[in-house]
Amino acid sequence: MHAKHILSRYSTTAGSPASDSAAPLASAADWGLLLIRLTFGLLMAAHGAQKLFGSFGGPGLTATGKGFAALGYRPGKFFAVIGGLSEFLGGLGLAAGLLTPLAAAALIGVMINAMATVTGAHGLWNGDGGVEYSVCITVVALAIAAIGPGRLAVDRYFRWGQGGWREAAIALGLGGGAAALTLGL
Repeated sequence: MHAKHILSRYSTTAGSPASDSAAPLASAADWGLLLIRLTFGLLMAAHGAQKLFGSFGGPGLTATGKGFAALGYRPGKFFAVIGGLSEFLGGLGLAAGLLTPLAAAALIGVMINAMATVTGAHGLWNGDGGVEYSVCITVVALAIAAIGPGRLAVDRYFRWGQGGWREAAIALGLGGGAAALTLGL
């Protein structure tokens, strides 16, 4: 019954009732969300892979750990693993539409840390080293948690796959809480 509600929610068009026999496999909105999730999620996963594995021309874990230590995170390598895994797993989760609120929380948390320790002192614009890029990542992750990942996602079978205020609050609360805890250490 619950799955039927989810399917009817995405297949209803303005002014016409949903029909099980006439419901499209996926709407333009579902395909649009998939495009956003894949692009955004895979780029974030690759960014995490740069930190963790040195993939895609990245520095790898040892150099990333030294960078984190220079920012005041001690031990640097430990926090580099947390940051890299947050980006890598959060990105993969968003790309697949899997555990979407938690994937969004991972990205939100690491971006809040980036804003607080690296980009916040440089103003808004990315060209000046500012928070622009981190804000965009945070907002996209939060929006996907709020909207839901769409029908073309693993989460479509679960309650949190519908998105909503609760899912957005979970993503923002967990991400913000994890960032506050990390920054407080």
